[in-house]
Amino acid sequence: MSLKKRWSARAGYREALQIGLPLVISMISNTVMTFTDRIFLGNYSLESLAASVPASIAAFLFLSFFMGVSEYVNVFIAQYTGSCRHHDVGRALWQGIWFAIPSGIFLALLCLVADPLFRLGGHPAEVQRLEVIYFQILTVGSGPFLLGVCLSNFFAGRGLTKPVMLISICSVIINIPLDYCLINGVGPFPELGIAGAGIATVVGFTLPMVVYSVLIFTRENEKQFRVLSAWRFDRDLFGRFLYYGLPGGVEFFLDIFAISFFVFMIGRFGPVELASTNAVFSIYNLAFLPTLGLHVAASIMVGQAMGDRQPDRAAFATHSVLHLAMGYMGVMALLFVCFPDMLMNLFRSRNDVGDFDAVLRMGVVLMRYCAVFTLIDAVAIVYVGGLKGAGDTRYTMLVMGCASLACIVGPLIVLHHLGLTSIHGPWICLLLYVMVLATAFAVRFRKGPWRRIDLIGRNAKPERG
Repeated sequence: MSLKKRWSARAGYREALQIGLPLVISMISNTVMTFTDRIFLGNYSLESLAASVPASIAAFLFLSFFMGVSEYVNVFIAQYTGSCRHHDVGRALWQGIWFAIPSGIFLALLCLVADPLFRLGGHPAEVQRLEVIYFQILTVGSGPFLLGVCLSNFFAGRGLTKPVMLISICSVIINIPLDYCLINGVGPFPELGIAGAGIATVVGFTLPMVVYSVLIFTRENEKQFRVLSAWRFDRDLFGRFLYYGLPGGVEFFLDIFAISFFVFMIGRFGPVELASTNAVFSIYNLAFLPTLGLHVAASIMVGQAMGDRQPDRAAFATHSVLHLAMGYMGVMALLFVCFPDMLMNLFRSRNDVGDFDAVLRMGVVLMRYCAVFTLIDAVAIVYVGGLKGAGDTRYTMLVMGCASLACIVGPLIVLHHLGLTSIHGPWICLLLYVMVLATAFAVRFRKGPWRRIDLIGRNAKPERG
C-alpha cells in the first residue's frame, strides 16, 4: 500500500498518530522530567548521578510488575469500546483500582529493605547511602503513581489520549522547577540533594492521580460508563483481568529486571563504567519512552480492532505503528552517533576537575552501541504492544524470561566470575538480548495465534448505541 493510502486508511498512519502522538508527547514529558532530574543531580555531584540510576531502576523494577498489570486495564477498556460494551468500561476500571490500592501499600513497605538491597550492589559507600535515600522515597510514592496509571486508561483505552498528554505536561511543568529548587536549595526550599529529587518526583506522581479522579468520576461518565455504580469487586472480571494481566506484568518485570541486573553488574566493573552507562541510559530514555507511547498506541488500536472482531485491522494497525516507531528511532540513532559528546557533556558536574573526561570517552563508545540497540528495540517494543493488545501475554512473558536469563543474567555472571571487566562484553550481551526479543515477537505476530484469543468473552451481548 502506498504511503498516501496508508495515511488515510482505517488503522493507518493518521489514526496511529491521532492516538499515539499525544502518548508520545506524554512520554516525552516524562522523559524530560527524568532527564532534567539526572542533569540537576549530575550538576550537583557525580555521586548523586551515579546513585540515581541504580536506585530509580531498582524502584521501577519492583513497580514494573504492578504497573504492567495495572496498565492492562487499558486493553480491556479498548476491547469493550471496540465491541460497543460501554457499560462495562467502569467495571474494568474499578478492577484495576482494586488491584492498584494494595499494590501501592506493598511497594511502600519495600523502603524497609533498602539497606540490605543496595549492599548487594557493592557500590561505593557514599553512592550506597544516596541510593537508599532515593529508593525509599520513590517506593513510598508508588501508590499514587499506580492509581494514576490505572485511571489514565479510562481515556487512553477509548482512544482519547489528549487528556493524558495534557495532564502529563502539567505534571512536568510543576515537577521540573520543584526538582531544581529542592535539589539545590533555591528560595524558601532547603537543599536536599537527591532526597529533593525524590520528593519532587512523588509530587509529580500524585498530581495526575488527583486530576484524573476529578475528570472521571462525574455524573456524565456514570450515565455511559458506570464509573460510580460499578465500584464493587467483580470476581469473574477480576479473574479474567488477572489471567491476562499478570503475565503482562511479569513480562514487564522481567524486562526491567534484566536491565537492572545489567546496571548493577556494571557497577562492579568500576565507577567510570557505572557513571558512563548511567548517563547513556538516561540519554537512551529520549528514544525509549516516546516509543513506549507508540507501544501503548499499538495495544489500544489492536484492542479496539479485536473487540470489533477484525484481526486483519489489528495487524494493519500494528504495522502502521511500527513504521512510525522505526522512523523516530532512526532519527534518534543518528543523533546518538553524530552528537555523543554534546549529549554526554550534559551530565558534567559543575564541580568537575577532570574526573568526567574518562566517563565522556567511554560514553562516546557506548553511544554507538546504543544507536544499534535503539533500532532493534523499536521492533520488539511495537510487536509486543500488538501481542498484548490481543491478549497473547503468556507468550511474551515466557520469551522475556528465557531471553533475560540466557542473554543477560547468565553471561554477565560468567564474565564477572572470569574477571573479564571490559565494557564491551556486557553491551554485546544487551544487543543480543534485544535481538532475540525482536525476532521472537515479530515471528509470533506474523504467525497469528493471537487472532483467536477471546479476551473479553463473547457470551455477553454487546450493547449498541
